Amino acid sequence: MQAYQPRSMLVTGGAGFIGANFIRHLLTHEPTINIINLDKLTYAGSLDNLKQLPNETHYHFIQGDINNVTLLNQIMQQHNIDTIVHFAAESHVDRSIASPEQFIETNVVGTFRLLEAARKYWFDIAKMNIDSCRFHHISTDEVFGSLQLHDALFTERTPYQPRSPYSASKAGSDHLVNAYHHTFGLPITLSNCSNNYGPYQHAEKFIPTVIRACLNQTRIPIYGNGKNIRDWLYVDDHCRGIMQILKQGKVGDNYNIGGNNEWENIAVARYICEQMDELKPRASSHVNLLEFVTDRPGHDFRSAIDSSKMQNELHWSPVETFESGIRKTIEFYCQISK
Repeated sequence: MQAYQPRSMLVTGGAGFIGANFIRHLLTHEPTINIINLDKLTYAGSLDNLKQLPNETHYHFIQGDINNVTLLNQIMQQHNIDTIVHFAAESHVDRSIASPEQFIETNVVGTFRLLEAARKYWFDIAKMNIDSCRFHHISTDEVFGSLQLHDALFTERTPYQPRSPYSASKAGSDHLVNAYHHTFGLPITLSNCSNNYGPYQHAEKFIPTVIRACLNQTRIPIYGNGKNIRDWLYVDDHCRGIMQILKQGKVGDNYNIGGNNEWENIAVARYICEQMDELKPRASSHVNLLEFVTDRPGHDFRSAIDSSKMQNELHWSPVETFESGIRKTIEFYCQISK
């Protein structure tokens, strides 16, 4: 099968954590692709994540909302978009519990608007062949629900069982993307990833929260008993996986991208504290900053992804161990805190 090669790519949510890292990856490793970054610049997106980009002549930023139909149509036509990589989403579980409406508006309705813009431009206006365009949708392992300690890993065939407004909204968007392929023939691929970490992650996420608390000598909140388990994926490995799916993935198929790194939350926090003891030694160990707090509603016990399909069919596997990736992450946050 001939590899698909994007030429003009719309990245939604490219000022967010994973989107910004993806854009940096593209500009470094795919210098011929023209990148249009559409981001609303909510709390989760920041242009600070996109400072000092390599190969900036192939990058253009537009501030805007994926629910703005007129803007989407203009971007598709003016920039001859042949590839969409859709990151834009409300993604914080706690925020979805406190205020779910925005998650439905962005994750479900926004994805619908983007699918419609792609269908209209590629099929009705540009009359593209399905082999010359692609819509890649970024999803999460949280749509699969929660695992018990000895359950088998999530696979691409695991039934959806979302348990929070966030994961339900992402599940809804996944179903829309698949429906547009089966109903209209839109050339889509879809990936479900495990928990990402790395540079430029929003401060309220778990790993940046732990690192920031160590740097500021404030309490480190740990939900419940800290025994919840997550599979951790370094963001650069995720970016490589996305490009591998775009280039070699089967149209209409979905792929799980996991880090093969299952850790209890409390173990992650303690490991970071140990690293901080080495990098930023203080009179008392950073472990003493740990504080157990009331668990959040509907907290999934365990999430873990089987990425063997990615490895077997697309020859992708994570490069970073958790130890190597977390060291790079800590060093990044130490550097920007100076």
